[in-house]
Amino acid sequence: MSLKVGDIISFERTFSVRDVELFTEISGDEGIHHISPDEQGRLVIQGLLTATLPTKVGGDNNVLARTMNFEFLRPVFTGDTIICEVKIEKYERQENNRTAIFASFLCENQNEKEVLKGNFSGVIL
Repeated sequence: MSLKVGDIISFERTFSVRDVELFTEISGDEGIHHISPDEQGRLVIQGLLTATLPTKVGGDNNVLARTMNFEFLRPVFTGDTIICEVKIEKYERQENNRTAIFASFLCENQNEKEVLKGNFSGVIL
């Protein structure tokens, strides 16, 4: 994919109980809210699991991350569908034959409520 300033890359994911179980096992984040369902039978998704959405753009474009900033705005629950939009803010060739990238992102749930926002920067390998 050839990225340019102003491009918006959008994707979505619905989180499952299995996603939370696997992430709990890998991360060790065993907060009670991640392992005990609420009164509606839902688990709270780990913040860093939600944060995998904007980092997908980096993986899809071979970005070696240098900085990542996340602002967690409200909880995400199992069964929620999160739509993530990543906007390329800066994209420039460097002298060392690499390309620097800076992007911002916004993630909303199925009810159009913001759940996560932030930015990241890095170089494309």
